[in-house]
Amino acid sequence: MSLPHAILTALLEKPSSGLELTRRFDKSIGFFWSATHQQIYRELARLEDAELIRAVPQPPSRGQRKEYEVLPDGRAELRRWVAAAQDPRPVRDPLMVRVRAASVVGTEGLAAELRRHLRMHSAQLEEYRAIEERDFPAEGAADEDPLLHGVLRAGIAQESFWVGWLEQMLDELPAPEKGG
Repeated sequence: MSLPHAILTALLEKPSSGLELTRRFDKSIGFFWSATHQQIYRELARLEDAELIRAVPQPPSRGQRKEYEVLPDGRAELRRWVAAAQDPRPVRDPLMVRVRAASVVGTEGLAAELRRHLRMHSAQLEEYRAIEERDFPAEGAADEDPLLHGVLRAGIAQESFWVGWLEQMLDELPAPEKGG
């Protein structure tokens, strides 16, 4: 995935200022594709230069607030990108390397790190489940967007995997060896 496509998606969902976009990113797309505020503002400028988005004229105010909307070429680019083939990305997680390294140098300190990750993944899982309960209640199933719910279910499944795997690793973790 690329940041420009994430931004085009967010702007098609709702035209926004840069600040509004960064706040929305922190609460939605940012769960799956993170970006700093500076990266988002730089990409907005690039998208505007490429004539994929434009700043909508705003009433005069004290600040230089710009609200952006997607132009037809931006929508076409997003459609092209959605239809393009892309291979899955391999997992690249430092925790996996740490666990493997612990098998050769010993497990001292690893349990604490696994518990820390377990707390973080458990909290994220709780947050996703709360979002699902709020945004996709069982009684509203006919109205829901199955694609948006599908992305959320993927997040729930991913966090459920991590919680289960971390619990299993903690149960199976050998005692630390001193001086290994």
